Amino acid sequence: MSEEKKDTGAQARSTGIVSIAILCSRVLGLVRDQLLNGLFGSAFTGIFTAAFRTPNMLRDLFAEGALSTAFVTTFSKKIKNEGDEAAWVLGRKMLSLSICFMSMVAVAGVVLAPYLFRLLTPGLSEEAKVLGTWLAQIMYPFIAIVSVTALVMGMLNSKKVFFIPAVASAFFNLGCIVGGVVLAWVIDPGFRTGNITEKGLTGFAIGTLIGGVLQLAIQLPSLKKVGFRFGLDFGWKDKGVSDVLHLMWPSMLAASGTQITVLLNSIFASYTPGKESSLAWLANAQRLQQLPLGLFGVAVATVTLPMLSRLATEGITPAFRGALAKGLRLVLFLTLPCAVGLSLLGEPIISILFEHGKFTAYDVKMTAGPLQAYAFGLVFYSAIKVLQPAFYTIDKRFVPMLISIGIIVLNVVLNYTTVFVLKWDHTALSWATALGLAVNFSTLYLCMRKFAHGLETRSLVQALLKLGTGILFMGAVCIGAQNTVLANWAEMNFLTQFITLSLTIAVAAGVYFLVTQKLRVEEAGEFLGILTKRFRRKA
Repeated sequence: MSEEKKDTGAQARSTGIVSIAILCSRVLGLVRDQLLNGLFGSAFTGIFTAAFRTPNMLRDLFAEGALSTAFVTTFSKKIKNEGDEAAWVLGRKMLSLSICFMSMVAVAGVVLAPYLFRLLTPGLSEEAKVLGTWLAQIMYPFIAIVSVTALVMGMLNSKKVFFIPAVASAFFNLGCIVGGVVLAWVIDPGFRTGNITEKGLTGFAIGTLIGGVLQLAIQLPSLKKVGFRFGLDFGWKDKGVSDVLHLMWPSMLAASGTQITVLLNSIFASYTPGKESSLAWLANAQRLQQLPLGLFGVAVATVTLPMLSRLATEGITPAFRGALAKGLRLVLFLTLPCAVGLSLLGEPIISILFEHGKFTAYDVKMTAGPLQAYAFGLVFYSAIKVLQPAFYTIDKRFVPMLISIGIIVLNVVLNYTTVFVLKWDHTALSWATALGLAVNFSTLYLCMRKFAHGLETRSLVQALLKLGTGILFMGAVCIGAQNTVLANWAEMNFLTQFITLSLTIAVAAGVYFLVTQKLRVEEAGEFLGILTKRFRRKA
């Protein structure tokens, strides 16, 4: 077996491990959102979502974006060229710098929260702005915690430890849920009697900080096990630190394109007819997009980046192109069926997950529209997660940055036109986001194809044609179910709804997998092999 085959096989296996870990986190994240929507309703959930928007944006940016990408790229090269000890020194210096700088950012966020929240939600009522400001001030220290967590995760990934960093985010959501419920019960007297008020949101805001601490703490024993020695090092005049920072700022601008788009959506959504509720409807739809995005897009990117960083030290070789193309094929294989499923079965999925307590059937319909748009954007978003970091490994860091700036401008124009000129509702904002993702990926792909002198495009197109055949059969199953077993959805009890929807999803996924396997899609065979090994071990 060639080295390239070994690498791509390991890539698929590691992706499976990370996906399982992220699944735990995303499921708990859904539970957290179910609690917020069911206990407080869409309006108050929208205010909480807006308050957490900036800290959460920085979480995505650092934990799954700029800092992690820049650090892993530099750290992996440091290990290969200078050895582990030099890499650990860099890790200590970056941890010290991050603690100092991001603590100042957190303090600034607390002080400026009254202005920032009003800037991001100008269309909300004054009462909503006061509550949102208070919640944001509680949650801003999360920024300092998550920046340290991102570096710890990066060091573990570079040492090929993937499961613990991925599953650590489950502890974040667990802290949010348990801490939030317990503290809400203490803070809000109505929580104990069933007359829940907005006071309970303070408990969930504090629970966010508890979750952040848990996410960091769970990774520290593994970091020590791989050889890291904890300590502060303020010798920041270092080439490694300089390399990380030089990579980081264009990477931050590039990775922030989607995050800034989400912030812009908050601003424009506050002017739509739904006001506070629009924020919750968009956030709930995005949460469902993030489940497969985290399971597959982030998982593939997490495994692929350290591999590309090591391969890039030898230039853009066939092995580099092969690893990147493999990552893109994996993403397509895994996210295309998720996108189609979310689009065709969106309403029953939302109903099962969220239609409880104060979340009504009307909220289901208002969430289903944006979900279709986000489902369309899912494939492009996941592919961007794999493709964008590859530019930093070959020292083309400004290309994604410039593309992201263009996408932000495009989204501003589309959002303004749809909300203020055409007077459309919040669903239009999600379609503008999805269109921006499609343009972003297409431009990145064409640029990387040029820089890499080819990107196995023929094999990618061949894979797409085979996957498209599988999607047609899967779509037929979903549409058939809509017109038969799911046709009387509103008349079913919850258990019948759950069983019927679960069977529909299982059959549709099974059909897709069988068709792609029969068509000899390489990734289908690899995942079958992984599953077979798992079951043999258990047996």
